[in-house]
Amino acid sequence: MDHLQRTTEILRELIAYPTISADSNFDLILHMAGLLEEAGARCDVMSSPCGTKANLFATLGPDRNGGILLSGHSDVVPVADQAWTRDPFQLDPSGGLLYGRGTCDMKGFIAATLAMAPYFAERVGERPVHFAFTYDEEVGCMGARHLAETLSERGLTPGVAIIGEPTDMRIIDGHKGCNEYTTHFNGLAGHGSMPDHGVNAVEYAVRYVNHLLGLKDALRARAPTNSQFDPPWTTVNVGSLVGGVAHNVIASCAQVEWEMRPVQPGDAEFVKDSLRQYCETELLPKMRAIHPEAYITTEVIGEVVGLIPTDENEARRIIFELTGANSSDVVAFGTEAGLFQALGTDVVVCGPGSIEQAHKADEFIAIDQLSQCLSMLEKLGDRLGH
Repeated sequence: MDHLQRTTEILRELIAYPTISADSNFDLILHMAGLLEEAGARCDVMSSPCGTKANLFATLGPDRNGGILLSGHSDVVPVADQAWTRDPFQLDPSGGLLYGRGTCDMKGFIAATLAMAPYFAERVGERPVHFAFTYDEEVGCMGARHLAETLSERGLTPGVAIIGEPTDMRIIDGHKGCNEYTTHFNGLAGHGSMPDHGVNAVEYAVRYVNHLLGLKDALRARAPTNSQFDPPWTTVNVGSLVGGVAHNVIASCAQVEWEMRPVQPGDAEFVKDSLRQYCETELLPKMRAIHPEAYITTEVIGEVVGLIPTDENEARRIIFELTGANSSDVVAFGTEAGLFQALGTDVVVCGPGSIEQAHKADEFIAIDQLSQCLSMLEKLGDRLGH
């Protein structure tokens, strides 16, 4: 059986597991572990702290540093309220495309690596090949964070990581971080005709938002020289502000959903420190002067580490050699790549499919994209023993 046919069969199996982030991925992880064990890999199923999800880390070859890591996330985004014209959890081939939730983001790449595992096993030498399949990437890279911490504790550092997010097989060596937060304001309700007797949470939320947006110029001024990103500075965005119950009631509660996309780690601390100081010195004293139990809390939804482009990157060099490409790029969307880079691993993002199809109804991956991915992986297998 050729690699493309086997990849398609495995992809059909993977799509049938509805691993939406809100649900368990355990059955899929165990299924993939079975396929890798059949190929001779040593598999480690790492349960999440809550016990309902898991990462899979598997190895072909010796247990040593410097290996090649192939990584993808097992979770997919929901299909509810999307206008699908086919069963999202049944692979549907049509016109050179393979439809189904997760086909491009990112079970197509995972299926290709699983199909290639026996090929790698026959050729692996002193440099190990690792497979890392994680949980909850779509809701904050929780699984990859857990995996990176585990690898660090074990003293295991892959030399190279290929993150197979859909890039149309373009080589990506940088992306911004993505930090998402919800800030909660708790004040004191009262009659709208007596505003000085209450603490209007919506008003304080508005002041908080104004301060956050006021940091835009400072962030623009902090843009690194020769930044490749567009725009080249860290951005902030307010997604929603919700609070209050009626026109004539002082709002006792409000919340602001916001994000920032750091181009460098120091920018995230700059924003958070500025907001913390503003709350402690300006907002909270005024709120508590009327209602001592008033508070402001910020909930971290997710903090995805950025991937920083570097002059020396073995992963980029290897993919250049395998694909014949001679240039790399940066992207706006976030991945798990920065978490592996923080271990000391050289990382690129390169995988089949287009990000334009991700998260949409009737998601698909082109068969031609899978073929290009398999060509790259076959050449990677051919050089393993060299």
